[in-house]
Amino acid sequence: MRKKQQLVDKQLIIEYQSGHVKALPVLVKRWHKTFCEKAYWITKDADVAKDIAQESWTTIITKLPHLKKAESFGSWALRIVYTKSLDFINETQRINKNKEVFKVSEKTKLLEDQEVDLILKQRLIHVINELPETQQAVIKLFYVQEYSIKEIGDILNVSVGTVKSRLFTAREKLKEVLIKNKNYEN
Repeated sequence: MRKKQQLVDKQLIIEYQSGHVKALPVLVKRWHKTFCEKAYWITKDADVAKDIAQESWTTIITKLPHLKKAESFGSWALRIVYTKSLDFINETQRINKNKEVFKVSEKTKLLEDQEVDLILKQRLIHVINELPETQQAVIKLFYVQEYSIKEIGDILNVSVGTVKSRLFTAREKLKEVLIKNKNYEN
């Protein structure tokens, strides 16, 4: 049976190489399923196997006019499918490895960022605690308890202008800490 198949393939290839393009669809019909099965056997993914078979046909059709031993078409073409399947596996592994490295580096960066955030928060808390009581109160009421400037004025029994002034001064001191921290990171 195999010898008969090789003779039919040889005849089709010789016809194609002689300019009879109608021989190609017959050859494709005879081999496409086998190519898909071979690619699936390696990749274990039906969709990928179909894509590899299609890519293999592109390569085969390009090189077919130069095939010297037409009777060896089957092994020659299957070697192309096999190589493309392995290329896909290797590329997938490389991509997955890169993704894993990226995930690890992102986790490390996240931990480093959290560490920097914690240090910054500690510095800010330290600076807030060193502010005069009046500025501490305004900062805590405005940012922590989210009162409006008018409400803070009512709570502290001071004018809106005084609240704004204390808030501005406190922010400036906090901004210095943030700038120092930013310059320290760079």
